[in-house]
Amino acid sequence: MSEQPAQQAAKPFLYVVVCAAGIARDVGRLIAAAQERGWEVGVVATPQGLGFIDAAAVEAQTGYPIRSAWRVPGEPRPLPDPDAIAVVPATFNTVNKWAAGISDTLALGILCESYGFGIPTAVLPYVNSAQAAHPAYAESLLRLREMGILVGSYEPHPAKAVGGAEQFRWEEALELLDPLR
Repeated sequence: MSEQPAQQAAKPFLYVVVCAAGIARDVGRLIAAAQERGWEVGVVATPQGLGFIDAAAVEAQTGYPIRSAWRVPGEPRPLPDPDAIAVVPATFNTVNKWAAGISDTLALGILCESYGFGIPTAVLPYVNSAQAAHPAYAESLLRLREMGILVGSYEPHPAKAVGGAEQFRWEEALELLDPLR
């Protein structure tokens, strides 16, 4: 994130990191809410998360390409540096890897590096109750909170059940970040 992009956004720039969860298909709701609040938005998807979203619609809505893979050295940066990051929806896998400092995807690399840059970051996990019962998950959320990451209030949905999406508040990520703007 240290080299300057060719184009710098006039508005504050928000990265939305999208993981592989069924509700990711609705990420346009968060993008629209952020744009209404004056953010420019770029999306970074985990490799698996990319398959859960309508990439063409997201790119049309943001005006930026979705990033999901490392760029080749010397290749222009397609997104400006972020002023803030919202990890929504965040999966069990991403939460645990991020807290452990594992940087094996572009999304995790950005999240791990952003801590060192002090970039305000909010996370809205979307996990089921069986995953949330694993001790690593609670430890990971604690570690993220200790790092200053703003963690949303979503309660895990029942395992092996359809549902939970109706209680998911996409805008909570923006509410968590607004005081830091």
